Amino acid sequence: MFAKLIGLSAVLAASLMTAPSRAEEIPAQKVNEEVRALVPAAIRDRGYMVAVNSGSYPPYDIVIGPNEVEGSSADLAVAIGQIMGVEIRHQTVSGLAAMLAGFDAGRYDMSVGPIGDFPDRRAKIDFIDWVQEYVAFAVQKGNPRNIQKLDDVCGLNIAVMAAGSAERVLKKKAEECEAAGKPTIVQSFQDQNGAILAVRSKRADGFFSGQAPLTYFVSQAPELLDLAAANLPNGFGDIYQGAIAPNNTDLRNAILASLEILVENGTYAQIMKKWGLERNMLEKPGINLAK
Repeated sequence: MFAKLIGLSAVLAASLMTAPSRAEEIPAQKVNEEVRALVPAAIRDRGYMVAVNSGSYPPYDIVIGPNEVEGSSADLAVAIGQIMGVEIRHQTVSGLAAMLAGFDAGRYDMSVGPIGDFPDRRAKIDFIDWVQEYVAFAVQKGNPRNIQKLDDVCGLNIAVMAAGSAERVLKKKAEECEAAGKPTIVQSFQDQNGAILAVRSKRADGFFSGQAPLTYFVSQAPELLDLAAANLPNGFGDIYQGAIAPNNTDLRNAILASLEILVENGTYAQIMKKWGLERNMLEKPGINLAK
């Protein structure tokens, strides 16, 4: 059975990765010498920077090979690299926990993200925020379990990404549901494809995750899926997401300066609109915006 589920997940992943990509051309950026001077000399000398991602998180990251991604984050990475005058090389690891552990061990230079900005994650990294997000549910067509808000998960079986902020919020709600006599089953997955497959195959009543990727998944299977409890707090305050880099470093400042240039010249908006992320845009990027 487990092998069968792996096979189904692979098929789903392949179908998502082969979905038509947006061919809109993003303008090439010019090297900004002031920003380049902020990039650590070791990175400038080798000519590239290693950016890690935690697997497919469409439409931000869509992994199409071990070191190849597309999506809004990939487009931003190209533009940031052009401003810095270095190549951005991608490395995919399995899940957010593995990505953060590898980053902490110094195997990667940065991540374009977007990764949820929460104060308890800032011991060794800073967030360069460029996204505002909501957390919602992908559900079966017609929303048969009538999930209208986070409180409606009591008694249900809900999928979530392992080690992320949504998992923490969902597990806290599950404790409240247990105390009220309505146990909630929390299914934690290492990747988005496995979680959305659980909903499509009716092994989960919903998938609690970022609204932007859920909107993407629903758009790929509108006959099977719906979006529920959208544009609501659902256990969160303001949610900011961004790139990550070692805290209080010139590299962090170089990434911020690059994003500021992309906002000012309109490239950021062009990339976000290309991938249907207009509702997730920030007026300007910033460091550690979440409170």
